[in-house]
Parts: sequence; structure tokens; C-alpha cells
Amino acid sequence: MAKRKYKVSVIQLNLNDVAENNLKKCISWVRDAASQGAEVILLPELYSSHYFCQSEDVDNFALAEPLYSTSFIAFSELAKELGVVIIVPFFEKRMAGIYHNSAYIIDTDGTEAGLYRKMHIPDDPHFYEKFYFTPGDLGFQAIETKKGTVGTLICWDQWYPEAARITALKGAEVLFYPTAIGWHPKEKEQYGENQYGAWMNVMKGHAVANGVFVAAANRIGLEKYIDGTEGIQFWGASFIAGPQGEILAQASHDKEEILIAEVDLDLQENVRQNWPFFRDRRIDAFGDITKRAIDK
Repeated sequence: MAKRKYKVSVIQLNLNDVAENNLKKCISWVRDAASQGAEVILLPELYSSHYFCQSEDVDNFALAEPLYSTSFIAFSELAKELGVVIIVPFFEKRMAGIYHNSAYIIDTDGTEAGLYRKMHIPDDPHFYEKFYFTPGDLGFQAIETKKGTVGTLICWDQWYPEAARITALKGAEVLFYPTAIGWHPKEKEQYGENQYGAWMNVMKGHAVANGVFVAAANRIGLEKYIDGTEGIQFWGASFIAGPQGEILAQASHDKEEILIAEVDLDLQENVRQNWPFFRDRRIDAFGDITKRAIDK
């Protein structure tokens, strides 16, 4: 019989370092999370490097790695050793000229339970991801692991209710969002509170609308590596929410932390029975959602 309760964890880190050091750091923090009882563990987006998308620079493609190489080998061994599921976001080199912003879902025996490629790719000042990443082609997925059925979406995906809905409809009990989001320092005073609030609210809304648990892992720290710019101040505040949008655990804006919360599938079922949003969906009236715009 499948477990009705299991513990999930998000790890919030400063990752403004080289790949070798970031890998060692993340391995150490995953060990700590597992020692505290975590069974499914999430790292932040593009864990192995600084957030290089602040500029459009072909030299940054050297940060990418082929499938099943360094990151997979290291975390596969770790997952098997610890008996945990690890979600590992990485910069994937699929072939020359095709790169993805991806995440492995590695099961407790070290095998690949699933692979997700980021579907929505942003292009904003200092978030120039379209230069680097081909949009994902594996679709939205609910991935069965030995701990539970999980869905992984990545950062910019978090703004799209369609992504959360489809992943939940496929059976995901938890939506995991590895993330790299922060403030432009010069904008923080004027816009920072609203930007951060919108980020929290949209994902809490996904939890409510779909009756799922939501877990987001963000970076912290100022990453400023381009002359003449102010960089990005990653705002941390990683969190885990329950199926009514209730915050079960939340991190600070500026400290490295491990968050752990329990996924209770009996609670999820009770919430969905009392708020039967899936039952009442008017799927016969939703055809227009697949259009780019609804022209008058």
C-alpha cells in the first residue's frame, strides 16, 4: 500500500560559485536534509553555477552538461545511499546548439524516475533565458517515485496556472518549483514587495485551485558578475504550502536553510472532497484556452 504521509524538503542556498564547489555544497546539504527525515528533496534551479543568464554570452554554454553525466552520477549515488528522492535542476546539453533548463527526478534506488525540461522560457532584463534554453518538449508530467507521485515545474513555469493544472490532473501530489528569482537592486525599494508578494500568491493559488502541496526552492545572495550592472539579489523565501495555500514552512530572505514539511494524502483527499474544484470544471467550455488570443 502506498504511503499516505511522507516528508518533503526544499533547500535554499547561495550558489554563486563554480560547479565543483556547488556540487559538493549541495551534496552536503542533501545529506543534512535526509538526516532530518526528508524523503523527497528539492534543490534550486540551475544548482551547479551562478545564475549566468544575466547576460547573453556564448561562453556560458560551457557550463552545460550532457544527460547522465556529472550531476546525475553524483546525485544518483547519493539518492541510493540515503534512500531518498532528489530533484536535481541542471543545465542540459542535448546536442550542439540545443540546450535545456532541466531537472532529474532521481528515485531512492538511484534510477531516473523522470526528466523534466522547462516549458516556459523568460526573456527579461538580466533573465535572458531564451538565448540559452530551448523550450521543453517532454510536456507536463506526474512522476511516480517510491515515496510519492510528484510534479516538477521550473521557475518561470510557476506563473502559468495551466502548467500546474495539467500536472495536478495527471496525479501529482506535490508541485515542486526549483527557482532562481530575485530583485533588480535598483527596483527593490519601489517594486520589491509587490514582486515578491505576487510570486508567493500565484503558487499558493496553484495549491488551492488544484488541492495540491506546493514546494519552491530559491537561491539567496547578490550575484553580480558583469561589470557596470547591479546584478540580481535573489530573495530566498523558499516555502512549502499545503492544499489550502497554508504555509507549512518558509525560509528567510537571506539565509541558507533546509525546510521540511509533511505531505498528508488523507488531508489532500479531504480538501478535495470539500472543495471539489476538479468535479465542477466546465471542460466543455474551455476550448479557447488553447488560443494565443481570443480575437473579437
